[in-house]
Amino acid sequence: MTRSVIQTQDAPAAIGPYSQGIRAGGFLFLSGQIPLDPKTGELVSGSIEEETHRVMQNLRGVLEAAGVGFGQVVKTTIYLTDLADFAKVGEVYATYFDAQPPARATVQVAALPKGARVEIDAIAEAAR
Repeated sequence: MTRSVIQTQDAPAAIGPYSQGIRAGGFLFLSGQIPLDPKTGELVSGSIEEETHRVMQNLRGVLEAAGVGFGQVVKTTIYLTDLADFAKVGEVYATYFDAQPPARATVQVAALPKGARVEIDAIAEAAR
């Protein structure tokens, strides 16, 4: 299987030993994104809605670097430090997808890197 790394300045640099994205077997696997500003590397502070927009913009940067868009996303996982944010995150998330959104799981976790409140990873179809 051919495998290639996707790297872009339109998403935050990795803060650990991982790639922003990997294209393999006709799919694109995107690492989880937290609300880091790719220009400053700092966590966006504000409402959960603002944080979710930043996460989705970071995911968009990696998708676009691979030549695909949100329409090719087939699965996401949302990690929240507080499930009380579920509805607000869902409202923002929905604006990035058309009438046929991807499969999704949402889980509450004890903590996320850098004190983030939301993280999202994704899998997308990606031609080889």
